[in-house]
Amino acid sequence: MSRPRPSAGAVRPTRVLLLAGTAEASALARMLVAEPGVEVEASLAGRTRRPAELPCPVRTGGFGGVAGLSAWLRAHRIDAVVDATHPFAAVMPHNAAAAAADAGAGRVRLLRPPWAPTAGDRWHEVETLAEAAATIERLGAHCVLLTTGRLDLAPFAGVRDVRFVVRSIDAPDHLPSPDAIAVRDRGPYTVEGESRLLRAHAVDVLVTKNSGGEATAAKLAAARSLGLPVVVVRRPPPPPGPVVATAADALGWLRALRSPAAR
Repeated sequence: MSRPRPSAGAVRPTRVLLLAGTAEASALARMLVAEPGVEVEASLAGRTRRPAELPCPVRTGGFGGVAGLSAWLRAHRIDAVVDATHPFAAVMPHNAAAAAADAGAGRVRLLRPPWAPTAGDRWHEVETLAEAAATIERLGAHCVLLTTGRLDLAPFAGVRDVRFVVRSIDAPDHLPSPDAIAVRDRGPYTVEGESRLLRAHAVDVLVTKNSGGEATAAKLAAARSLGLPVVVVRRPPPPPGPVVATAADALGWLRALRSPAAR
């Protein structure tokens, strides 16, 4: 475990960079601003046009790769990095791990547990979005509800004879087919509401990433109740290093990092 760098004279606050963009990051931000002796700044990638408000300073945009992030951590004297980005973030978790190690800062991945199938589920688990597109063709789908996010629609553009309903927080720049329907909405969702959406569009296959969490899990229960198959894209593994499942666990990790025994 990396340790905060010692300071001369008066003890300065522990400085934390929170890589945000999830509900867990928002919860942790509220905890950290109330934590004595901690200063937190959040970072958002800028992919969501209407991000949730955070109770701390926020920067938006990239850092310039591992080297840029490492330089930023050093310049801002960051003691700890909490990576609470989306479970499907492909680049930042690895950049954060490498940059924190280079800058001598502690680093933890805040990663909510994935969903798991239960009795009655008709899951088809795949590794990639391209495999998901091939699977809905194999299933003979007529109408598919896509909940993979507005930036991950291209792999479905080649699918023929399927009507898509695309749900996302922001409107997609490009839909996968001319007759696709865009539905803008933000969770949390209810089983009743999700069942109503599936019935209204005569959806016969649901496609989702295995993001985990309670806010969007209702679609799985709705699909189960209607007997619909669900194509589930598995999440990528996190980089080596500590992983916690909740905001409270991340706060506990930070407190352990700050404890006199860890210094």
